[in-house]
Order: sequence, then structure tokens, then C-alpha cells
Amino acid sequence: MMTTHDEEGNAARLLRRAVSLTTLLVASVALTALAPLLLAITVVVDVAQRARLALTRTLLMVLTWIAYELAGVLLAGGLWLRGGNAERVIEGHFRLQCWWAGGLFDATRALFQLRVEVTGDAAAEGGPVLMLARHASVADTLLAAALLSRPYGLRLRYVLKRELLWDPCLDIVGHRLPNAFVRRGSRDTAGDVAAVRSLASGLGPRDGVLIFPEGTRATPALRARAIERLDASPTATGPQREAARRLKHVLPPRLEGVLALLEADPGADVVLLAHAGLDSVRTLADLRRGTLVGQRVRVHLWRCPRAEIPDDREGRIAWLLAQWQRVDDAVGAG
Repeated sequence: MMTTHDEEGNAARLLRRAVSLTTLLVASVALTALAPLLLAITVVVDVAQRARLALTRTLLMVLTWIAYELAGVLLAGGLWLRGGNAERVIEGHFRLQCWWAGGLFDATRALFQLRVEVTGDAAAEGGPVLMLARHASVADTLLAAALLSRPYGLRLRYVLKRELLWDPCLDIVGHRLPNAFVRRGSRDTAGDVAAVRSLASGLGPRDGVLIFPEGTRATPALRARAIERLDASPTATGPQREAARRLKHVLPPRLEGVLALLEADPGADVVLLAHAGLDSVRTLADLRRGTLVGQRVRVHLWRCPRAEIPDDREGRIAWLLAQWQRVDDAVGAG
């Protein structure tokens, strides 16, 4: 059974889980006990500030997340006790992942009254696929599981930042499924690229790999810094620099992870996932400000057959830059 690619030692993992699980338990007991009082306070504050119940919605979202975390950890324990062959273990944890992510996304949509519109979702039907997704918010990591894996049964392997391992449920289940947790700002080190490449091994007709080519959430400041890095890079080409300057809403894609996936599985189609409407939610504080309430969230996907993707490195880079410009255009149209 293929599991998460991770060079972390067992001692470090056990220590992190001891801290994260203890924090979760303490927070769940404290917030459950104080929930009636806290909700009363948040309603009064929201009414006084005419904040569209933003603080109350945020508190309810935190309480919902804690409930899903506790349930997810307990269900993961049940799956561990049940055991079974490799396929049964993968399928059980995949279903748990879909339930957890889909439930959190549904709760977010209901609590903040989101209007979610999806076009082209049939592009994700059937693997193997390599999915390149825009990253703009703490919420968009749930999109693919909720809108694609859950209805189509697409078992995605994720490339995620290591900081997410402090989420107990994601840590436990994420390590039992094929995923890669990479270091933010690692500049595509050989180890991280190898971890990403390994995810494309053994993809079946229900499998895919999801990567966020930008590496982090886009902001105007980060976009300017990315252009500066490309200008200073001796290996960046003129077309790469020009393509980066044309982007208005997304960061230039980091190449090595995507190229490693294309090389590792020469038969997988590529699916692009663009979305707009979640840009204003980068932190929990953004939820508190009410910027997400009533937002229209547009999600658009399209599929590129593998036969249409060049075989050489330069051709693939040009193809990726063109597709990422299309992502930028789709975001702007939203």
C-alpha cells in the first residue's frame, strides 16, 4: 500500500500529535462549555456593529470544525482497528476524507450563505489525472474533495504544505493515504520534488494527483516578489518573465513539481481548476470581518488530453504558462 511520502521521524510525529490532539481536546471541552455564553456575546456584538452576524458565523464554524475533527479522529481510529487489505484501507480512508472535507465545505457554504456555481466539473470524471488548482484561500483546499471527489469518486493524492499537519485529522488520515507534505518556500528542493513525483506512481482509473502550482496564496505583494525572483534568476527565460507580468490574479506557476508529475506519468490527462470568490478569506480573521458572507463562488474546470501536451521540457513549460494564463483569465471573469 502506498502511503504518504514523508521524511519526518516517528518521534517528531508522535510529539506533534500529542500536542495537537491535546489542544483539540482542551479546546473542544472549553468551547462546548462556553458555547451558549459565547454565542450570546457574539450576537450582541454583531447586532451592535451591524456585521451581518459575521462573528457569530465564525464561532459556529469553529465549533463545527472541532466537531468534525473529533469525529474524524475517532473514525480514523475505527478504521485502524478494522484493518483489511490495502485496497480496503485506502477506500475507507478516502471515504472518510470525502466526508470530512465535504462536510466542512457544506457547513461553510451554509453558514456564510455562499452561492457556489461549478462549470466543467465533468472534466474530473475518470482518471488517471493530474489536477493543477489555483490557491487563494484557506477554504479552497476543500473544494476538490467536496465538489469532485465526493460526487465522482476521484481519489486525489494531495501536495500540501507541512503546516497543515498540525490539523490532527488531516495529519492522521493524510499519512495513511498517498500524499506529499512539502515545506513552504523550499524553492523546489530535490527532496520535495521527489516526494511530488512519487505521487504519480501507480495511478489507476479512479486516481489523480492535485497540486497547487503557485505554492502559496496569491497577493499583490507576493506577485511582485515572484516577478522580481524571475528577473533575477539566471535560468528563467524571457517568455517566463513575460508570462508572469501578464498575470493579474494568480502567481506564476512553480515549474518543477508540475514537470515532475508530467514526467512520472506520461499517460495521465491534466485538469485545470480555477475559482473566484474565495480570495478575501486568507485567515480566520477574514471570516470575522464578514467578507465571505453571501459571496458568489465560481469554480471552472477543463481537461487537457495528454496527447495535446508536448513531450519536451520547453514545450511543456510553454504549455503550462498558456494554461495558467487561462486560469488567470477565468479568475478575472469571475
